[in-house]
Formats: sequence, C-alpha cells, structure tokens
Amino acid sequence: MGFQRIQNNQHLSRYMEININPVSAPRQNRSDRWRKRPIVLRYREYSDALRQACLKAGFLLGEAIYIEFHIPMPKSWSKKKKARMVDTPHQQRPDSDNLAKGIMDSLLPEDCKVWHLEAKKFWSEEGRIVLKNRYEKI
Repeated sequence: MGFQRIQNNQHLSRYMEININPVSAPRQNRSDRWRKRPIVLRYREYSDALRQACLKAGFLLGEAIYIEFHIPMPKSWSKKKKARMVDTPHQQRPDSDNLAKGIMDSLLPEDCKVWHLEAKKFWSEEGRIVLKNRYEKI
C-alpha cells in the first residue's frame, strides 16, 4: 500500500476498530530479510492485515493518536476469572510501547511525525484494536 501525505490532519477519519489480536513489533535484524523467524512472519501478517483493514475503511492514522489494545484472555482461565478480568488493565507483556510501535510502523511512512501518543491495554474476550485520531491539542 502506498502511503498518502497528510497535511494538517485534513480528511482523516476519527475512529477505526479492527477485530485482530494485537502483536508487538519484534526486534528485527538484517538477516530477517531472508531468514524466516516465526515471530517476524507473524508480525508481517499482522501488519498486512492492519494495512488492508485501514485501506478498506479509508482510515489514515494521523499525527496525534489514541490506541486501545484489547488483549484476548487465555483459554486456560476459568469462566469466573474471565468474568472478573474483562475490561481491566492488562499489566504484563507485551508492553504497550511495543504494541504501539507495531501500529505506527505498519500504518505510517515515518512515525517521527507522531507528536502525541496515548496507548492503553485491556483484557477482553476477543482481540481488537481501537484507533482514534486526535485533532485538538491536549
């Protein structure tokens, strides 16, 4: 997908919800171009799916963004524990900064343009990502 130049946050959708399990950006090295490490392959599939979903919805990520990561609960948890943990903060790995880095690397040509980033992680029944463009200065 070719990236479009965004000036002054014009023509941006404010909101996008993607039903996909969040994946953090792995540390990559030069050999990952030809070596097929499973973590890198999984990240590339995730990145392609993100771009495809945003392209289909006409969503462009802006320069001030809010991201919610809804991490699926392990299947091994009891129903009682799942009911107690739904929508509570996810306070373990993967780190929110690595998850956000995966989003920005996938959807922006240069993530240095992002001047405001807010990322939150929650436990949920299904994996999903909520993206919001922020226009006003916070």
